[in-house]
Amino acid sequence: MRDQNRLVYQRDEDFVASLPSELRGPMQRWFERFQLSLDDDIALFEGLYGRYRNNRRVKVQLAPANLHWCSDEALTKLADCSRKYDVPLHMHLLETAYQKEYARRRGGGTAVEYIDRFGLLGPQMTLGHGVWLNEDDIQRLAETGTCVCHNCSSNFQLRSGVAALNEIETAGITTAIGMDEAGINDDRDMLQEMRMVLRAHRVPGMDEADVPSVGQVLRMATTGGAMTTPFGSRIGSLAVGRAADLVLIDWDKIAYPYLDPETPILDAVVQRGRTDAVDLVMVAGEVVYRHGRFTRVDQDAALRELHQSLQRPLADDEVERRRLSKALLPHVRRFYAGYFDPEAHLPYYRGNSRQ
Repeated sequence: MRDQNRLVYQRDEDFVASLPSELRGPMQRWFERFQLSLDDDIALFEGLYGRYRNNRRVKVQLAPANLHWCSDEALTKLADCSRKYDVPLHMHLLETAYQKEYARRRGGGTAVEYIDRFGLLGPQMTLGHGVWLNEDDIQRLAETGTCVCHNCSSNFQLRSGVAALNEIETAGITTAIGMDEAGINDDRDMLQEMRMVLRAHRVPGMDEADVPSVGQVLRMATTGGAMTTPFGSRIGSLAVGRAADLVLIDWDKIAYPYLDPETPILDAVVQRGRTDAVDLVMVAGEVVYRHGRFTRVDQDAALRELHQSLQRPLADDEVERRRLSKALLPHVRRFYAGYFDPEAHLPYYRGNSRQ
């Protein structure tokens, strides 16, 4: 892989050439939209980093999208850049079985082993998803202090699989809870996401030590999440010297009309809480949300403007891209047919039996 950029470009050309003639032009125009070079990307980061490096509320970090979108040259420069500027990285990795097989074909091993060659593992790196980590991968992440961000509902919605959170937690890996993005998780309800994480990993059995506790889930959503950001030493817990970030929840919306007095408060919040129970949000000591209203944003006006902006007809290039995505689907399915052997992946969890 002497020239990964050239190889990536060649794969694009080969893919376009494999398509029916009526799809080649639209597909080529899609690829031509991406003109920013690797050096341009690094320069963009350096400019933003310089602009916000002394800002307490805004930090800039590196976010390589995934292994299959990064050349060896890019991985090298990202690792160097992270060390030079002492900034963390967030990288989606092993979200799907296809990505696991891609790493094997590209480097003869796992995706974790591949990026480890470039010095990318460590406390500065957070791996998003990690659904298809194997046992050796998990051990290596624990050894290097690499973090994992668990995106439970996203993985369900996209049929990516179920991350081995129980094994990841047992290994002592710093774990966070994420929702990926609003376009994938329409609820954007962190309390609901916490409840899903709590329940998705309750494998059959009676030993409570084998599954996440409510306290573990809260830790993933607070201090664990903080450690995956540049703000890790200043947020994530209510303590002297840390930012006054807090959420107040209306207890009546949790406990009414009845809650057994022996139910622990934290259990009640995680098992019953939803964002409509949130009464106040404070960020760095400033109240930004109170009694259902944002204090710094006119929510009604913002939603009205957004709604109006989305009523316009799609532009010609947007229409073409929408048609292209639908037309490409059977070709993508054909390309990935038999790409990996599902029988070769022994699951961590067994939730039922077939015989």
